[in-house]
Amino acid sequence: MKRNISCPCGRTFSVQAPQEIDLDQYPEYIEKIGAGTFMTFTCPLCKKKHKPEFPVMLLWKSKNIILEALTELERGEFYLRKKGSFSFETVIGYPELADRIAVIKDALEPAVIETLKYYLLLKAEEVYPDRDINAWYIGKDASGIVFHLDGIKTGEVAEMKVPQAVYDKTCEDYRKHPKNEVFASLRSRSYLSVQNMHRPDILK
Repeated sequence: MKRNISCPCGRTFSVQAPQEIDLDQYPEYIEKIGAGTFMTFTCPLCKKKHKPEFPVMLLWKSKNIILEALTELERGEFYLRKKGSFSFETVIGYPELADRIAVIKDALEPAVIETLKYYLLLKAEEVYPDRDINAWYIGKDASGIVFHLDGIKTGEVAEMKVPQAVYDKTCEDYRKHPKNEVFASLRSRSYLSVQNMHRPDILK
């Protein structure tokens, strides 16, 4: 689909932005999403790089998942939808898209990862109540699950590791009690995210 991008240099140029991508057929997009180069376009006049967010549907049949990636500008609109499909999962914003793709690639349970983020943010916000803090999945190793928290200090991230045993216990709790209050609060129809905990009451 053709999209127009307006550059500060005064040039408006058209780009071809895919509306649907099959990640099994085009696995190179997995790396682009993780590297933050997904949907990067260069102005033909001044060569400035632009990273706009366009909505896109990602098919990943080998992982049995379809991801609807919306833009941050569509966040409020999503919450105001009266109905939603459960034939796919929703993420909002490309950073969240990269996060979810990494979680799925590492064969982890997204609901559990979002739950662990919630508990990490609760602890961080107790110490830094006036900060806008975000938690992101980074990866896993033999000893645990690694997250980065940004927003505590300008230009810095804090690395937090959750022991593998805690992840496993949370997985067990989720399998046994998926409708537990915390787990349920993390989901709004097709959208599973710790961000659901922070949306304004008017959008609940």
